[in-house]
Amino acid sequence: MKRARLLLALTVLFSLPVLAETAPTPTAKKPEPPSGMERYVFGLIKKGPAWTPGSTPETQEIQKGHMANIERLAKEGKLILAGPFEGGEDFRGIFVFKVPTLDEAKALCETDPAVKAGRLKVDLIYWWGPSVLTDVVKAWEATQKK
Repeated sequence: MKRARLLLALTVLFSLPVLAETAPTPTAKKPEPPSGMERYVFGLIKKGPAWTPGSTPETQEIQKGHMANIERLAKEGKLILAGPFEGGEDFRGIFVFKVPTLDEAKALCETDPAVKAGRLKVDLIYWWGPSVLTDVVKAWEATQKK
């Protein structure tokens, strides 16, 4: 719960300076970054067409796979942030990828068991965030290991 609040606060905080930025097409060359910023791929996770309320043994297995996939992508350095929304209704959470293209982020999302099962879907867009975002997350993770 604390991580979800931190991730949401970081996302909102770091989004404010770049709300006016326009997103290039998936094949566009990466533009020059604003000072102190880097381009990431932001994923808004929503309920998918096969979403069902409640918990069953099948949905629990899908959720375990979803969390394992998140951990794998984070260890690979491709997923910088991930976290659920509290009370988001159709909006379930976020992903922030450190990959060069929307196509690569889409391919990573398609490895998620919850996306494969249709329980979740992810809308992707380029997002300009602080270039120190990875360092901030690593510092926070270090405090959680103590």
